[in-house]
Amino acid sequence: MSDRSRVELAKPSMARTLAAFRSQARMDMAFGGLVNPGASSFAITGSSGAQTAALNNLVIRSGAGLGGKALVLGRPISVMHYHGAKGITHIYDHAVRQERLETVAALPVLVDSIPRMVIYLASRAQVGLGTRWFDSFVPMLRRLERDIAVEDQVRRRLDALRPEPQTVLTHAELLDIARELADLGERVQDDKLRERLEAVSDRLVAATPRRSTPIHLSPREIDVLAQVSQGCTNQDAANNLGLLPNTVKSYLKTAMRKLQAANRVQAITAARQAGLIS
Repeated sequence: MSDRSRVELAKPSMARTLAAFRSQARMDMAFGGLVNPGASSFAITGSSGAQTAALNNLVIRSGAGLGGKALVLGRPISVMHYHGAKGITHIYDHAVRQERLETVAALPVLVDSIPRMVIYLASRAQVGLGTRWFDSFVPMLRRLERDIAVEDQVRRRLDALRPEPQTVLTHAELLDIARELADLGERVQDDKLRERLEAVSDRLVAATPRRSTPIHLSPREIDVLAQVSQGCTNQDAANNLGLLPNTVKSYLKTAMRKLQAANRVQAITAARQAGLIS
């Protein structure tokens, strides 16, 4: 996947992320951009609260300006009076001045200690930012780091679907990838990303030819599927069947594998088609 397509893929999520950070910060503006692994620069590709287009697509070099310094240090930094601040270069002053920004903070998002995004929060007045203010963003940053890590895993799995010439993925490998994508979807906070993962998983399962061999499920696997088909959670099914929740989860996973399903909805549908549950 090209750098440009990665940016395009992330734009809707970027807009929601910046709006959420701006709301939490109670600042006039939030802006930022993705950082490709190992890159020495990044472009500002999104903003919330902007009054001009001065910062749009501005390329920030590593070490330059406030964001470039945060990129190198790998930690949040801020200045109360941007234009008079010492310790940063001022090559981007023209763009900052057009937005009339005074207090600016730069928060790098790290995944496996590698910068993957920089978020700026800015006020058009001089504001003192303390430790508690920065600490308030820790949960949001952790969720963002997790979502970026999940997207990385998804890209790696999708890359596996583009085999080398004369290489063919087996039926089991395709289903394993579909199940992994479905599992990743359950872990992310971003609703749009979760929907995309589920859609890709469903398309992959639909495109995978099913074996014609009969399906054999154990009585307990059928009992668990019957409970799940009625809307029961794993805990509910465990209570109803006198089992432990982990045991229910294990039966459900083996049933999904036998039914060639990536998630419980697909498993229920396949079991009904096979006449195993009503």
